Amino acid sequence: MKSYIVIGLGRFGSEVARQLCLQGCEVLAMDSRSDLVQQISADVTHAVVADARDKDVLKALGVKDFDCAIVAIGGDLSASVLATMNIKELGVPYVVCKAHDDTHRRVLEKIGADRVTIPEQENATRLARSLSSLNVLDYIELSEDYGIVEIPSPRSWYGKTLKELNVRAKLGVNILAIRRGGKINVSPAADFSICEADIMVVLGDTIALEKVQKL
Repeated sequence: MKSYIVIGLGRFGSEVARQLCLQGCEVLAMDSRSDLVQQISADVTHAVVADARDKDVLKALGVKDFDCAIVAIGGDLSASVLATMNIKELGVPYVVCKAHDDTHRRVLEKIGADRVTIPEQENATRLARSLSSLNVLDYIELSEDYGIVEIPSPRSWYGKTLKELNVRAKLGVNILAIRRGGKINVSPAADFSICEADIMVVLGDTIALEKVQKL
């Protein structure tokens, strides 16, 4: 199970935290405001009132043991920068930050943020899904309940043709293309046989795509 710490529980941070929990992840949510922590406490694994600008507090919470940290402090540039620096120095492997504009984004990238998102440009639900999936290489949200994922071919599909797999009838998804090496086969024929190194581009609703990811 992947583990995440979400710092800053405004609209964006709280939604990411909830979505990660819905994806089956362990989530520690934190904010300096007790009312925001209380609002989300029932929806995440743990929720604490704490100031991420205090490095000792983060160390006491064991942030270095989390797989990923999401710094969702968008409005206060100095707090966002301090929290990001603290988390990077404590050794969190992957740090995602929220920025409110391109200047904020550039600052966060310069101090080592692995990924910076501007909420107006990226949906919180899409971010949570892409972070929590163990094998999704890319996720494109077409609507609230429909999307396209790019995933490695499931082991159970090796050596089988698309006709044998019959994924549209069995799983409710469509295979739009298959990438093999440097070549992309768009709308592959029914007799196309799946190999271990193939990358699948799959279209379907959220539930169906989650089933494919677990194969």
